[in-house]
Amino acid sequence: MYQLHIANKNYSSWSLRPWLLMKTLDIPFDEALHPFQSGDNHPLFAHFSPSGRVPVLYDGAMAVWDSLAIAEYLADTHAGIWPEERQARAWARCAAAEMHAGFGTLRSLCPMNCGVRVRLRAIPDALRADLTRLDALWQQGLSRFGGPYLAGREFSAADAFFAPVVFRVQTYDLPLSAAAQAWCRTMLALPALAQWYQDALAEKWCEASHEEESANQGEIIADLRGRAE
Repeated sequence: MYQLHIANKNYSSWSLRPWLLMKTLDIPFDEALHPFQSGDNHPLFAHFSPSGRVPVLYDGAMAVWDSLAIAEYLADTHAGIWPEERQARAWARCAAAEMHAGFGTLRSLCPMNCGVRVRLRAIPDALRADLTRLDALWQQGLSRFGGPYLAGREFSAADAFFAPVVFRVQTYDLPLSAAAQAWCRTMLALPALAQWYQDALAEKWCEASHEEESANQGEIIADLRGRAE
């Protein structure tokens, strides 16, 4: 059986992608969760990760690191990772790669923190540009392939790669079109994404630097998590 190494569900957007993909497509795996520690996590994660980062998928002794590489590795032997139709598959790969490599302002100004709600002080032009591109990309996929998922009727890796943005939209109340918001609701209704969210709320630890990243962007107006005694 596969083993998937991830970090905190409340914070680790990169971990969410392969976890959600495998859960939704019923690909069995054992989960190994490694909470973020304060400071440099590379020495800790280097015990199981060639890059010193998460996620990492083990298939026997074979380690596959990086979320996009994991998706492609799984696609070699599992159906449903990418759409069957050629044009939809090409679009889904392009969209996932764009998310994997881009949207840096969105990542830095709106870090994933599932359990809090933040009222942003402002939406800088660079963040607004990321949101505009994100919205256009989602609408393109939904309109071209008919929805309810980004590349058609079935969930695929394209949806998994944008799943962390769904939590960012929820946490920071980001302004998006009605079509984009509807896709976010579709995603939140996925049983696997709902499970991740509940697991994130139940985590009994917080890491200071991740908390500061969210607090620095605005006012924390709600904290929905369980906390350590």
